[in-house]
Parts: sequence; C-alpha cells; structure tokens
Amino acid sequence: MDSRKVEAILAQHVPATAVNYCLNLWQESPFTFKLKKNRLSKVGDFTCRSGKTPQITVNQNLHPYLFLMTYVHEVAHLHVHQRYGFKAEAHGMAWKSTFQHLMSPLLTPDNFPAPLLTGLTKHMAAPKASSFSDADLTRLFRDQDERERSTLLLSQLPEGSIFHLQGRWFKKGKVRRTRVLCNELKSKRQYLVPVDAAVSHAQLSLL
Repeated sequence: MDSRKVEAILAQHVPATAVNYCLNLWQESPFTFKLKKNRLSKVGDFTCRSGKTPQITVNQNLHPYLFLMTYVHEVAHLHVHQRYGFKAEAHGMAWKSTFQHLMSPLLTPDNFPAPLLTGLTKHMAAPKASSFSDADLTRLFRDQDERERSTLLLSQLPEGSIFHLQGRWFKKGKVRRTRVLCNELKSKRQYLVPVDAAVSHAQLSLL
C-alpha cells in the first residue's frame, strides 16, 4: 500500500485540515488501511498477526469528525502494539496515554467545530474504549451529521422492542455497559450493538 492511496482515502473521509497529520501517522508506521461497510458492533479496528503487516479498518459511512477520531484511536493501538507487543491491554493505560498524545495536536478549532471541540477535549482527559460510551460526546457528533439529527437511537427504545438495522430485524435485549445484547429474529443469533446505534421501523415493547 503506498502513501498516495492512503492520502486519497483520508482526503475523502477526514476534515481537510487533518489529512497531512493523518498521512504522517501512516508514513511513520505504515499499515494496511481499509474501509469497511457499516458494521453492527464497531466503527473501526486494529489487527496484527505474527509476521503480517498490521491492518486498520474504519467504517466508510462515518462523519468526517468521527472518522478522524476513530482513525487516531486505531493508530494508537498500533503504536502500543509496536512498543509492548501482544501482551498490551487493549484499552489500558498505555493505550489511553498514546491516544491522548496522538489526538492532542488535532484538538484545535481548525479541525473540530465548537461545541464538539469542547466535548472532545473533555472526553480526551479520560478517553474510553468506545466514544459511544460517552453519551454527551455521541450527541455532539450526531449534531454535526445532518443524516443523524432526526434518527431514532437504540438507547431510546425500551427492552423487548423490535427494530430494523442494516437490512435485518432485531429484538432489543439487556444493556451491557456501552452495548446492547440483541437477537436477530431470522437467524436467532445474538449481537452486541452499540447502545446509540441509529435504528428504524421500531415496534415498541409495552413491557
């Protein structure tokens, strides 16, 4: 994978002011960078197998500000892995401090509008494994995305409700911290869905 391809992806998905910074992160520690369709359980991930080039994926449908934060989140995993190997805790202190260090240069009005910048700066004082676990930050991200301002969130549905997500029907189950255990009606399989995932065609439970 060459820098021109990475730059082309970044130019389409992060704020223009952040493209060079994100490209420099890749150039300093190259990895395979791929876009993914909207996934139920995550917006990005980092994987590395022994003897293989590290890989980072980010959901292609994310708003530029959330895409930027997700990209840096995953690059932080890469840096921690390079330093500590497979023994590093996924979202432990090493990852938190690395994520804070990498995000710090981006926390300016050039890259994020107010009040998102204020909320993001507050979040980064003690970053969580998932930005969706920060309800205030999730709302601020959604306020910047015209597609999601009028959407119905999974968190707004009572347990037992039936809802539509990515072409499939689910029944909402128990909340597990930042995710909800949901049953897909057709396959009977269970999925952990982010608590603030956008859903549609909800049939509310009376329980």
